[in-house]
Amino acid sequence: MRSFDEIFAIAAERHGGAAALKAKLSRPLPPKEIAALPEDRWLSGMTQRVFSAGFNWKVIEAKWDGFETAFHGFNVDKCAMMNDEWLDQLLTDTRIVRNGSKIQSVRDNAVFIQELRDDGGIGKVFSEWSGEKYIDLLALLKSRGSRLGGTSGQYFLRFAGVDSFILSSDVTARLVTEGVVDKAPTSKRALQATQDAFNKWASESGRSLTEISRVLAMSV
Repeated sequence: MRSFDEIFAIAAERHGGAAALKAKLSRPLPPKEIAALPEDRWLSGMTQRVFSAGFNWKVIEAKWDGFETAFHGFNVDKCAMMNDEWLDQLLTDTRIVRNGSKIQSVRDNAVFIQELRDDGGIGKVFSEWSGEKYIDLLALLKSRGSRLGGTSGQYFLRFAGVDSFILSSDVTARLVTEGVVDKAPTSKRALQATQDAFNKWASESGRSLTEISRVLAMSV
């Protein structure tokens, strides 16, 4: 497995040099800002990623004002109480994408957010989560959230500003090249190997998971 500096050099060569590459890197939000994010914005972010999965992102973005209105600004307590009458109304609401199981996921994820209040709230839980155990956060989203497994959960965390890696095809290709995994990591063992590699590169470079993930993607 190459060092992070070696992979960075490969990416820099492909993107106009080190300075140009650094300019393209995004960083996670400070924990304080993540902790302060209101519950409705977490639910909004979850919903946007769920509806974007397998769909044209631009279509979802174009309709997003309609989503916000249809789901009452993603008020967590209201969405958690979604009854059959409201669900039936949403299934005919042209302001949103009318996918029944994805609409129900809004209710289920609202309940998930309510449950996290017992641990101090979703903002506190996610802002304090160690990047060295990022795959455990992904497992939490998959097991207790709705339709937040795979890259849906990863993109949700990235857009929320949480320190994260995304197992895109390019990142996976670099992981395969470095001998970390032999295919897209989905098993517990492969995900742990991926986490270990990211932890090593983070220790070497002092960079966030988010930055390392972007460098890996741009090295392919």
